[in-house]
Amino acid sequence: MSLLIKNGRVVDPANSMDAVQDVLISGSRIERIGPDLPLAAATTVLDATGKIVCPGFIDIHVHLREPGYEYKETVATGTRAAAAGGFTAVCCMANTQPVNDNRSITDYIRAKAAVEGVVRVYPIGAVTRGLGGEELAELAELAEAGCVAFSDDGRCVMNAALYRRAMEYTLPFGAPIISHAEDHELSRGTSMNEGVVSTELGVPGAPAAAEDIMVARDILLAELTGARVHIAHLSTAGAVRLVRGAKARGIRVTAEVTPHHLLLTEDAVRTFDANAKMNPPLRSKRDTEVLLEALIDGTIDCIATDHAPHAGSEKEGEFDRAAFGIVGLETAVGLLLDRLVKPGALPLATLISRLSSDPARLLGLPGGNLAPGAAADLTLIDPGAVWTVDPSKFASKSRNTPFGGWTVTGRPWKTIVGGGIVWE
Repeated sequence: MSLLIKNGRVVDPANSMDAVQDVLISGSRIERIGPDLPLAAATTVLDATGKIVCPGFIDIHVHLREPGYEYKETVATGTRAAAAGGFTAVCCMANTQPVNDNRSITDYIRAKAAVEGVVRVYPIGAVTRGLGGEELAELAELAEAGCVAFSDDGRCVMNAALYRRAMEYTLPFGAPIISHAEDHELSRGTSMNEGVVSTELGVPGAPAAAEDIMVARDILLAELTGARVHIAHLSTAGAVRLVRGAKARGIRVTAEVTPHHLLLTEDAVRTFDANAKMNPPLRSKRDTEVLLEALIDGTIDCIATDHAPHAGSEKEGEFDRAAFGIVGLETAVGLLLDRLVKPGALPLATLISRLSSDPARLLGLPGGNLAPGAAADLTLIDPGAVWTVDPSKFASKSRNTPFGGWTVTGRPWKTIVGGGIVWE
C-alpha cells in the first residue's frame, strides 16, 4: 500500500524544510518528498491543500494508568486520545499498580499496546522499587525489556545518594533519568503555588523553591556522575535559570514544559476549580513568560503534556483534597497553535520541533523527521479549523481539563502511524 499526500505545507525542522511539497509513503516508510509527485505513484491520494504536514508528534510524559487504574484510562483509550490530539507516539510513566519496576510489567504494557494501542507506546521504568525511594528498581532488566527512560514521576527521589547510584547505573544504557523535581518537605500539605493568590485565598502554597532546590541538586548529581538527567514539567523561572546555566557548563541536562504551564497562571485557581489543580502548581505570570522564552531559545528542549487522567469523583469535593493533574493529549496542539503560534509568540517551526524531532532526539526514538526512509509517522494540521474544547467528546476516559469551553483555531486534521491513518 502507498499513500501520496498532495499539496501540503511540509514543515520538517529536522531537515530545515518549510515548503509546499508532496509526500509519498510506501508501506510504513517515507519514500520521497518533492513537488508535483505523480499520482500514479500511489494507491491512495490525499489532498492536503491548506494543511500543514509535519513529523508525527511525540509526547514523552503521559500517564496511561494501565495496569491498575483502568477506571481512569487504559492503553486503548489513552492511545486513541493521543491520536486525536495529533500524537503518533507516547511514553508512559511508571506509576501504575503494580508499578512498572520490573520486566513483567513492561512486557504487559508493550503487549497491551501491540494489541490495543493505535499509536506507538514506549514504557518508562521506575527508578526505585514501588516508587518507594528506598532501593533501586531492576534498571538493567527494565532497559532490556524496552524502557526508554527511568522515572519515579509523581514522587521525587529525596535520597540523593540513591539517586546518584541510579544515575551511575544508567550510564551503560544511555537512557536518561527523568526527574520529578519537588522537595516534599517544602511542598507538604499544599494545593497551589505560594504567592499572592494563595495568600488571598488562605490556602497553603508550594514555594517555587521546592522545585528549584531539587533541580539544582539533580544538576549537581548529573555533573558528578556524567549521567543524562531530564527535568520533567519545568514550571519556575528559577529552575529555568538553573537549567540554562547547567547547559552552558556542558552538563547533560534537558527539560520539558507542559502546555498548561505555558498558558495558565495561578489566577486559574481563584474559583477553586479542581481542574486547575496540578503538580507542579500553576505559577505566576512572570514564570510563564520565562518558560516561553526558554522554550524558544532551546533551554527547554520539548513540550510534554503530563496527561494525567482522573475519575470525576477524584476532582470533586474540597479543593485541597482533590487529585492533582489534568488531561492534555487532545487539547495541547490546538491550544498552542491558537494561543502562542497564531499571535506570533511562538514560531510554528519551533512548536513542531519541540513536539517531534526534539523529543525523538532526547529518548532516541524513531520518527521526528520526514527524510526518505524514516518511519511514516505524520501529523497533519488544519490551521484554520475553529472548534470548542468539549470534554464530553474526549476519547480519553477522563474529563479533567481546565480548558473546557475554550474556542480554539487550529487542530490536528489527520494522524498517520506507520503509513496508516489512525485518526481523522
